[in-house]
Amino acid sequence: MLVVDDDLVIRQLIGINLELEGFEVHLAADGEEALRQAVEVLPDVVVLDVMMPRLDGLEVARRLRADPRTSSMRLVLVSARAQAADLRRGEDIGADAYVTKPFEPDDLVGVVRRLAATID
Repeated sequence: MLVVDDDLVIRQLIGINLELEGFEVHLAADGEEALRQAVEVLPDVVVLDVMMPRLDGLEVARRLRADPRTSSMRLVLVSARAQAADLRRGEDIGADAYVTKPFEPDDLVGVVRRLAATID
């Protein structure tokens, strides 16, 4: 798993909860670091904050989908933005799930677990 969020507390919270479920977790603090790690680590699932400085999560998701090395990774977008247009943008770029903040850690873990189970 790769967890990407510019907020250290949220990044660690998600990471710890996924580790407690037995997942190997890598953390990235921004979109550029996420793109580098995605190619290096090749995680099955990327949990990606949408609103980040410099390179936002939607652009990271677009680039991951466009790269043959990362195009099949499952993408979970996490955002405080929950309008229909925001959800549609996530769908348009090929996100597998969209979780709105604030979220229950168990709910997010369930989404990740479900997506990880679909990996061949």
